[in-house]
This record gives sequence, C-alpha cells and structure tokens, in this order.
Amino acid sequence: MQTFLAYARFDLYPVSPGHLLLIPFRHVASFFEATEAEQAALLSLVHDARRLLDEQYAPDGYNIGVNIGAAAGQSVMHLHVHVIPRYQGDMEEPKGGVRGVIPGKRGY
Repeated sequence: MQTFLAYARFDLYPVSPGHLLLIPFRHVASFFEATEAEQAALLSLVHDARRLLDEQYAPDGYNIGVNIGAAAGQSVMHLHVHVIPRYQGDMEEPKGGVRGVIPGKRGY
C-alpha cells in the first residue's frame, strides 16, 4: 500500500503560467520540520511537476523555491514548494535567478 504524503496544485496567484505549489498533507511550517519521507515525496513531485509542465506549457526554464520564515518572505505558514515555469523574455535580465529575492543582489 502506497501512502501519499504530498500533492500538487496550481498557485492561485501565479508568477507565471503553470506555477505549481507542492504541499505535504501533514501540516508543518517549514521544510526542515518535514520528515525525510515527506521531503522525498516533495522532491519526487518536483520531477512529476516538470513532466506535466513541459507537456502542457513548454517553459524554457524553472525556478524551484521554498520560503522558510517571515524574514524569507513566507506568508503562509504551511510548507509549500514553488515550481515556477520561466519563459524566454518574461523579464528583461533573468541572470542571478533566485538571488533576486534580495533587490540589488541578482547581478554579480
């Protein structure tokens, strides 16, 4: 019997077309509070999400991220992993990727 520990759903306020959230069923506030099995389930879902998004949206790249704590921008205190499809031209200069969470630190 397989137990499902996490699920995926489309973000209600997507950053880009196809933006998915991967969420454990058990309530935990952060990735570090999740069990190893829950973390593995989330990582497995990242791969599933990529296959789905490649088929349905054909993005040119991805950002995958987790906000942990208010200082990092977490506003919903339930663990969720963002899988954000990226498209050529969706921003002027994407270099630096997730470093852009702090203004002025994206370029290097």
